[in-house]
Amino acid sequence: MEANTRSTTGRLPAAFLTPGSSSFIDFLGEHSPQLLPGNRMLPPVKGAVELPHGTTIVAATFEGGVVLAGDRRATMGNVIAQRDIEKVFPADEYSAVAFAGTAGLGVEMVKLFQLELEHYEKIEGATLSLEGKANRLTTMIRGNLGMALQGLAVVPLFAGYDTEREKGRIFSYDVTGGRSEEQGFAATGSGSVYARGALKKLYRPDLSERALVTAIVQALYDAADDDSATGGPDLSRKIFPMVAVITEDGFRRLPDAEVGEIARAVIDGRLESPDGPRAEVL
Repeated sequence: MEANTRSTTGRLPAAFLTPGSSSFIDFLGEHSPQLLPGNRMLPPVKGAVELPHGTTIVAATFEGGVVLAGDRRATMGNVIAQRDIEKVFPADEYSAVAFAGTAGLGVEMVKLFQLELEHYEKIEGATLSLEGKANRLTTMIRGNLGMALQGLAVVPLFAGYDTEREKGRIFSYDVTGGRSEEQGFAATGSGSVYARGALKKLYRPDLSERALVTAIVQALYDAADDDSATGGPDLSRKIFPMVAVITEDGFRRLPDAEVGEIARAVIDGRLESPDGPRAEVL
């Protein structure tokens, strides 16, 4: 195919036909760097700017894979900006990503990450390893550091089924792109300390998928109980936590009906025991 450097009518521009990196982010950084979120210039403002923020996300592994979940609330200061925001997305067939932080940038980062993985697969004819995907996300977060230092931070959780090791794995990040692999479970966001505390008492590696999802819904309920920015199950509006399961069969989002059934059981249990299930002392 002949490259056309002067007109895009009927032909691809030369940039698309020039051999280069298999990274879409590198390609964009070379040819249209202004389109990358971290390269945008922010207008000068005085005082704090309130923007919608996503809050609590949780991940945990079980024998068959990994579960990634998030509440549905976005806040803007002390106001509920959205009651049904989605914070959990498929990254590709065997992985998923969820975000806490500035909602608009979070959704944009997720879409760019999805495109990055798809671009690599098309160029190389193979998928990245789970470790490689986690490294690509590190680069993206680091590229957003300028925004984060101005208060527009996005902090994701990345989870997936490692087809080479045949198990679920979880990676957490800080705003600088620092990456840690978590063992068992992890949580990020304003209610994460409460969700993580609940999972410390409820989590076991031998839990079934259904039992683990129940434990995670319990943890999100505890987070909502103590953190005003985290939303609990909303029975009247039928808004429930978003839950994704990744196994050797790939990514699967649990239907709202199934999560709603678990949430109703959790709420019914809380009517008898408001603080939730008790862990054994020894």
